[in-house]
Amino acid sequence: MSLSDLEIKGYRSIRAIRFPLRRLTVLTGGNGVGKTNLYRALEMLHLAATGDLAMAIAREGGLGAVLWAGERGVTDKPRLALEVGLVADDGEGTTLPRYGVEVGFGDSRYEAVFAEEPQIKSETLILPGRRPVTLLQRDRSALWYRDDSGARRQMDDPLLASETALSALRGTLPEVDMVRHLLASWRFYHGFRTDPQSPLRRPALAITAPMLDSDGGNLGAVLATLKHIRGDTTDLDAAIDQAFPGARLDIPVPEKFANFAMIFPDMPKRAFGAAELSDGTLQFLALLGALLAYRLPPFIALNEPEASLHPDLLPALARAISRAAARTQVWVVTHSTMLADAIAEETGTQPRKVLRRNGSTWLEGLSEIGIFPDD
Repeated sequence: MSLSDLEIKGYRSIRAIRFPLRRLTVLTGGNGVGKTNLYRALEMLHLAATGDLAMAIAREGGLGAVLWAGERGVTDKPRLALEVGLVADDGEGTTLPRYGVEVGFGDSRYEAVFAEEPQIKSETLILPGRRPVTLLQRDRSALWYRDDSGARRQMDDPLLASETALSALRGTLPEVDMVRHLLASWRFYHGFRTDPQSPLRRPALAITAPMLDSDGGNLGAVLATLKHIRGDTTDLDAAIDQAFPGARLDIPVPEKFANFAMIFPDMPKRAFGAAELSDGTLQFLALLGALLAYRLPPFIALNEPEASLHPDLLPALARAISRAAARTQVWVVTHSTMLADAIAEETGTQPRKVLRRNGSTWLEGLSEIGIFPDD
């Protein structure tokens, strides 16, 4: 399953935008235009599926800090609204349910909500078509859904203000479980810590790891899984050789822990472990772990993956992104025109430029009805 389009209203620098997503979406632009806000809004949908949406908003400073910062009409409600369309990867683009969620301020005088707590105002799960079918509808704490027979049913226990129906409603309808599982399985990589206490620099427990954790803490296990479980490191070895000509990655058979080291051609008898590698080299290896793992999540989002990387590493990173996009859907936000150009050369996918239009985040070439005429 893939994302077909994304709609965002009222989030930070984004007043309202809706745009289609490709198998590989690359966004570029200058500082302050809202690239990271697009990335974070997408992450909010992921958190709606995991049940952590309200907590994430609170950690960002509360709803007042994340709402649209520009002028608002007299009748415009202070709301954050997110919606995503999904399609099946069946070769026919079969439409799947659309999920939408809206968040606003609660009223502690009448509702079970703290004064500054963000409240889930509404949620919908709708199967589009000539006759759209609503599978789930929520209005504040009231919720109804369709069961397997198509009949409407009320949720037995009322939802709290901070709970999303998508995360709380389980085992009622396959479509609900499917959408929740898909959104919850997304992976977001916004830089990796490379300080001395970074999870990347510590040995990973020797447990088979099909994909990289968000903090990269299981990188050693991911690399060992490729080497000793899958038995195929062709793409990994090629990426290492392209980035560091003549170097190789040493991945010993794990015992209690899984480790890795780099061996460079100018010091062939010296293996440099994770604790000794430079920040850029370690960051690059973590990105390879995210993009070339044994099993990829249904969606990978990278925010400024070029950070800390020497420009010489960007062609190899672009090739790894290309390999990943052949297996899953990938979203890349980057400041680097060099990386964007390298991705375009590898895949033919041209980047979309993020800009400000009338004070709000927009995409160059996007029409008012949410399509790119050049697609």
